[in-house]
Amino acid sequence: MPTSEPTSVPAAGTPARPSALRVAILGTRGIPARYGGFETFAEQLAVRLVQRGFEVTVYAEADGPVQPDQMYRGVRVRFRRRRRWGPASVIAYDCACLWDARRGYDLVYMLGYGAAWACWWPRVWGTPVWINVDGLEWARSKWSGLARLYLRLMEWAATRTATCLIADADAIARRFRQRYPRGAPCTTIAYGADVVDPAQVPVEPLAAWGLTPAQYALVVARPEPENHILEIIEGFLQHGGQWPLVVVGDVSGATAYQRRLLALRSPRVRFIGPVYDSAGLTALRAHAAVYLHGHSVGGTNPSLLESMACGSLVIAHDNPFNREVAGDIADYFDSPTSLAAALEKLYRQPPAVLQRRRRWARDIIRRRYDWDRIADAYVRLIRRQTGHDRAPH
Repeated sequence: MPTSEPTSVPAAGTPARPSALRVAILGTRGIPARYGGFETFAEQLAVRLVQRGFEVTVYAEADGPVQPDQMYRGVRVRFRRRRRWGPASVIAYDCACLWDARRGYDLVYMLGYGAAWACWWPRVWGTPVWINVDGLEWARSKWSGLARLYLRLMEWAATRTATCLIADADAIARRFRQRYPRGAPCTTIAYGADVVDPAQVPVEPLAAWGLTPAQYALVVARPEPENHILEIIEGFLQHGGQWPLVVVGDVSGATAYQRRLLALRSPRVRFIGPVYDSAGLTALRAHAAVYLHGHSVGGTNPSLLESMACGSLVIAHDNPFNREVAGDIADYFDSPTSLAAALEKLYRQPPAVLQRRRRWARDIIRRRYDWDRIADAYVRLIRRQTGHDRAPH
């Protein structure tokens, strides 16, 4: 999709259409997306809802004084201040957004459940609240024991404060239904990706890292234990061969885990840092010989979808979330040894088989993870749950 920069909202504003449903999306740093999965999701969904006749506001961070509202591709971007209080700053920011959005909308959609307790505020004013429960946030190793306890409590609170929970994977939705049978209903609507034709992706960006198309393996992940980067590196080194493994992520040595990763750095294991340039990241994905995916605590992971959308050959960590997305087009590992075996199996397959797998990966994205299909699913659910079962006009 094309991108553009936000523009200021005229002082007088734009007259509201009486029939247009008003939706607020909270829980992101803002749009246009420059950071991560939730921001990309908010932009893709918000723009498409506007195209379908909704009035959409996306809340965004302001580091300093709060800026006036801006318009971005028809979406109102509304700023709230995020103070720098460490981990608590995210919760404080989400609460500020919830308080501001407590009235004036037909639906408030909170991405993430870290401030689930405060989702009561719009409910008091009669505004329905949806919460996107994402993955098993409390299971991430970066959190302290106290933070994990808080997030477990917020997971429970989300089932009580929301009118509807949204999961991006059936495995997450099933867990919520089984664990919280008396809680809010949980619906699955997937994350999305745009299909890319690798033949149309320039190879020139690879020169910045000294890479040759189809002669490197790729990992794109935050350097956290639950993303299994260490096991991926160990399995890749067990397999042998001459091609390098390229690790995209902020591996700076700031934690003990990151230092363990950096200890394995060599000509065959290259840490190139985070890549924020979308053209460069697409080139890395489209021209990799294989994409190695170790995420294990999320739902539908954006990095996996985007690699499949580029037609990548995938070897993924063996868990229900990854199998739900990639199915039979991927190979799976649960240890360095099984990863080495999967690499060997992959490299022995005939080129025609590999090309067929690449086509199937893109076909899965077209059929199940197309952004327009996802937006249409949201439109149907919004209309049904707000009692507006006709198209806005």
